[in-house]
Amino acid sequence: MAVQDECKLKFLELKAKRNHRYIIFRIDGQQVVVDKLGNPDDTYDDFSASLPANECRYAVYDFDFTTDENVQKSKIFFIAWSPDISKVRMKMVYASSKDRFKRELDGIQVELQATDPSEMSLDIVKSRAI
Repeated sequence: MAVQDECKLKFLELKAKRNHRYIIFRIDGQQVVVDKLGNPDDTYDDFSASLPANECRYAVYDFDFTTDENVQKSKIFFIAWSPDISKVRMKMVYASSKDRFKRELDGIQVELQATDPSEMSLDIVKSRAI
């Protein structure tokens, strides 16, 4: 599975320049491509709504939070979105390509696997960030 250079470039923009709140990636043929970019002021709800209900995707989300010590922090989440109702072949392709793709994105701090929106709720993201 090839990874388009744009995927790496957009991830670096998210990580270093914080130009994007999130990036959604999809597999197109034999390569991973950028599907959607989130504006820096987009919310977590905007991000969740951008994931298709019946197709797999990879996503990266830049999560800002405040610690119990009142310190502003951010963590970069990698989310493997694989809804139960997506096609079996699609789920297999995404599952088998995930680790290879994730290695291309240097700087991911937390990984989540989700098959429905409840598995990647904001509460779960918050609990994994701290």
